[in-house]
Amino acid sequence: MFKALILEKQDDRTVASIQLIDEARLAASADGGDVLVRVDFSTLNYKDGLAITGKAPVVRTWPMVPGIDFAGVVESSSHPDYKPGDKVVMNGWGAGETHWGGLAQKARVPADHLIALPANITTRQAMAVGTAGYTAMLCVQALEKHGIGTNDGDVLVTGANGGVGSFAVAILAKRGYRVIASTGRPEEAARLRELGAADIVERATLSEPGKPLQKERWAAAVDCVGSHTLANVCASLRYGGAVAACGLAQGMDFPATVAPFI
Repeated sequence: MFKALILEKQDDRTVASIQLIDEARLAASADGGDVLVRVDFSTLNYKDGLAITGKAPVVRTWPMVPGIDFAGVVESSSHPDYKPGDKVVMNGWGAGETHWGGLAQKARVPADHLIALPANITTRQAMAVGTAGYTAMLCVQALEKHGIGTNDGDVLVTGANGGVGSFAVAILAKRGYRVIASTGRPEEAARLRELGAADIVERATLSEPGKPLQKERWAAAVDCVGSHTLANVCASLRYGGAVAACGLAQGMDFPATVAPFI
């Protein structure tokens, strides 16, 4: 038996409770999972919050254990790539949506959903980075893949005080980029500068409807916000620039024109 946060559907409402779960029930929900992991740590992500509160249709099957990531130690495995005692991390793959996720003391998942942790990284450190750090690094790699160099100009990070934004600021600065952080919390400016931001932009300058084409300003951007913010970022991007868009904190809409792209 182990403890898990269980989401159930009751009268069109999402009800969350901590329950004792039998491992046999975990196996039945695992959808071919061949590795049983003792979960040490998970993180609470925006998508998890939506699932737990029922604010968005994240959960596809019921009941559900939320948690889109976890790090832990293999307890048992029928797959040759993993053996008991191995440290592993899991992110995504529909966890907390279509099959049980990481907000539990144990998880059973297919081996190809796991990544072995290097010996010098603890499970705590892996989840301190978590999905936010993972996403931020994917964004930075995408910009680099598109040829954005450290001498090309300022790189904007929107939603810079959030999880992904904070990591993006730190990673970009560490790699030598001049980072401009956009935030609606000016009281956090000192923290953002400690992470490596060269300057701070007030969120309101980007979050309102703007012109389809604006003065070229950004060599690249990591956008965690969406909506009017992303539209304004595209409208003020330098020729040949790129945006890694990964969030929708302001909204799912994209009220832009094709003008910046042509």
